[in-house]
Amino acid sequence: MDKTYQPKAIETRWYQHWEQHHCFAPQGENTPYCIMLPPPNVTGTLHMGHAFQHTLMDALIRYHRMQGHNTLWQPGTDHAGIATQMVVERQLNASGKTRHDLGRETFIERIWAWKEQSGGTISKQMRRLGESPDWSRERFTMDPQLSKAVTETFVRLHAEGLIYRGQRLVNWDPVLHTAISDLEVVSTEENGFMWHIRYPLANGKEHLVVATTRPETLLGDAAVAVHPNDARYKHLIGQMITLPLCNRQIPIIADDYVDPAFGTGCVKITPAHDFNDYAVGQRHQLPLLNIFNDDAQINQNAPAQYQNLDRYVARKKIIADLETENLLEKIEPHKLKVPRGDRTNAVVEPYLTYQWFVKTESMAQAAIKVVEDGRIKFVPENWSKTYYHWMHNIQDWCISRQLWWGHQIPAWFDDAGNVYVGRDENEIRAQHKLAENITLTQDSDVLDTWFSSALWPFSTLGWPEKTPELKTFYPTSVLVTGFDIIFFWVARMIMLGLKFMDDVPFREVYITGLILDENGQKMSKSKGNIIDPLDLIDGIDLESLVKKRTTGLMKPEMAPQIEKATRKQFPDGIPDYGTDALRFTLAAFATAGREIRFDINRLEGYRNFCNKLWNATRYVLMNAQDQDTGLDPKASVELSIADRWIISELQTLEQQMNQHLQHYRFDLASQAIYDFIWNEYCDWYLELSKPVLQKEATDAAKRGTRRTLVRVLETLLRLLHPIMPFITEEIWQQIAPLAGKTLSANSSIMLQPYPQAEDTKIDAAASAEIQWLKEFILGVRRIRAEMDISPGKPLSILLQNYNTTDQQRVDTHRASLRFIARLENITLLSKEEKAPESATALVNQMQILIPLAGLIDKQAELTRLDKEMTKLQNEIIRLDGKLNNASFVDKAPAEVVDVERGRRQQAEQSLQLLREQAQKVAAL
Repeated sequence: MDKTYQPKAIETRWYQHWEQHHCFAPQGENTPYCIMLPPPNVTGTLHMGHAFQHTLMDALIRYHRMQGHNTLWQPGTDHAGIATQMVVERQLNASGKTRHDLGRETFIERIWAWKEQSGGTISKQMRRLGESPDWSRERFTMDPQLSKAVTETFVRLHAEGLIYRGQRLVNWDPVLHTAISDLEVVSTEENGFMWHIRYPLANGKEHLVVATTRPETLLGDAAVAVHPNDARYKHLIGQMITLPLCNRQIPIIADDYVDPAFGTGCVKITPAHDFNDYAVGQRHQLPLLNIFNDDAQINQNAPAQYQNLDRYVARKKIIADLETENLLEKIEPHKLKVPRGDRTNAVVEPYLTYQWFVKTESMAQAAIKVVEDGRIKFVPENWSKTYYHWMHNIQDWCISRQLWWGHQIPAWFDDAGNVYVGRDENEIRAQHKLAENITLTQDSDVLDTWFSSALWPFSTLGWPEKTPELKTFYPTSVLVTGFDIIFFWVARMIMLGLKFMDDVPFREVYITGLILDENGQKMSKSKGNIIDPLDLIDGIDLESLVKKRTTGLMKPEMAPQIEKATRKQFPDGIPDYGTDALRFTLAAFATAGREIRFDINRLEGYRNFCNKLWNATRYVLMNAQDQDTGLDPKASVELSIADRWIISELQTLEQQMNQHLQHYRFDLASQAIYDFIWNEYCDWYLELSKPVLQKEATDAAKRGTRRTLVRVLETLLRLLHPIMPFITEEIWQQIAPLAGKTLSANSSIMLQPYPQAEDTKIDAAASAEIQWLKEFILGVRRIRAEMDISPGKPLSILLQNYNTTDQQRVDTHRASLRFIARLENITLLSKEEKAPESATALVNQMQILIPLAGLIDKQAELTRLDKEMTKLQNEIIRLDGKLNNASFVDKAPAEVVDVERGRRQQAEQSLQLLREQAQKVAAL
């Protein structure tokens, strides 16, 4: 092995090996295990959230593959209607053209060409992350087979009356000119105004004051609502109001929707431009007056003076006209939630259009039931409450989009406006016996991307055909996804899976937390705090990182601030940590919490963990390669107490790893194996093996230790492999033959069995004895640290108050104690013998005494301790000054004050320890 661990030197090589030998294909003989990869947008690249979820999915897949399950990880990408169309449209715009210049057919050909050119970015990233899906089955939501499934679903649902076309309010992006889903709307708090407008009663005697944040929408008002029990307005219910600037009358209505305590208690109702108002309008049968066109200009339904004006230009004119007519009572600053399209940043309008909808009520009831009866389990379970909340309040699903890229809706119109739905035009003509002279035009809209992705668990397996894959792998085992799409994707997969497969699409839904930056902020390009997972793997210099973070910002004025923060956070750029260190970090972060702060210092620590494992392997190879590792069954093997102990402890680890991975506690699994490898195996067992291998010992004892070194390491590699695939494969290929495994050209650790605990190997006596040994050595080390004695200086120690067991253990482990604790002599004092002034440590009741006379320079040590105490005293004075300053305590963030208090407490504790040490030294 190379002297140093270099991840780049091994990662690409092993991934190519795995692919060439088809290691990712289903091949186990046990129960099928299947995960569907949530298909990333084909336009995009994997961000930290993807890397996080993909790491967990791959760990599950590798774990179950090693358990012998017939394992499939189904990969693929989503056509991402809006995002993909925007990318290609921007390319056209840069050359002075629009999609309309090309026409629909040519434009779609252009998108396909772009997809073929750049659509492989995600699969390249997934390979770099060490992911192991069955690439031979990679799917795209616009593949012919998947498109066939989409059409079949639409036609069947329409035939049952579950899909219909109607006029309803939708989220409308006036830049994209399409309806968008709630998930594509980002509502942020912004500074605005509240305009208080006088609405005169038709009788000319009174007026009502109505407050609004969108005065332009008064052009579409259909009523003014008050609460039915509001004494101020009860006498006015049923009277008419003259709508300002519009020369038409609208009624005063009573509705429980109105909060009498908010504003004036009068609410303008605009059913065609507000979701809540739409519901009120339906209850009171109010007219729906749409005053906008597709790009949010005022249309012909408004008074002539406002027609064709942009909504915000119209707003200014309306406010001016209200002032002129003395109908504007006052204007107040007001913070409000503004909905913006996540792609365009344009303010989204509730907009009344004809769209295609899915009736969801009956399917939702079935989808609720399968979670209630346990056929689908949410992990953590509390997310089922979120699921129930959404499902019990479900509305019909708008599935049409006014785009060109996507699955075109399988519906055709004739010149009379009749609508026909079918798999193709020929089928429609045959079914409805339409004459050839009747012209049919296909609906130009496409389906919502979520419609095709809702079929993902079964369309990717060949539905509507009854394929062997569909029979084998549906229902799938677990869905790994984020809480933000429980409704948009998870719920819809459940509804359509039950509808068309008569079974749930997955048995469990594992909901991951959201990756935040180290300050607890959501990672986003606009904030400039995104970390590309590949930059953490391969490294990136500072200037390239700054350029990446400040290029293409939605708000270019943020670039200087982002550049400054980046230079402060990564003054030397980002080093190459390697894939395994990143994967282990992400697994360690996978707690049951909702939010996860990404701390790059943890990544540095786990890169060191890789180094630790690498160096431990080099030690094992140096002592076991070309040596007798006990493979010959005829040769005698003698296991030391240390050998028996590490084998025994390994059984506990195997049990823990299986339990944690089965319950999605990747954080606990990571911590368990990290502690075992770093502490038990490397820091203790390797040290305990040295006296056997380097000193006088029988061949049988050396053979036993070599065998244990190799077998335990080989087992640890298999335990660790699902989380750290590359380094474990590289090491395993060299260790496995020493453990008696025969390797061939296609051998891989990922196809080896995952370790299972064996109760017969648990040795409580050995564990108790090694625990005694560890406490003994740690006691000596603690004294060295407290008294500032060099770790390499040989010590003579005395033992007092020991029992027979202690005496036997000292005799048994004398060589190990002397070697590891750097001891010159170990003397057992009788009860009558008086010990000199010594530093003391306890192992149960036994005292470890280290006489200090002549061991240290008394005066020099006192001088050093005094200097350290002075430094701490000054630090305490400084902290007291800060904490006693009311201005600091009252104005600083609570977490900052808590940090300073913690430092004060730590300094006081350290000072007390130094005082005690100084007293011991002074007594010498």
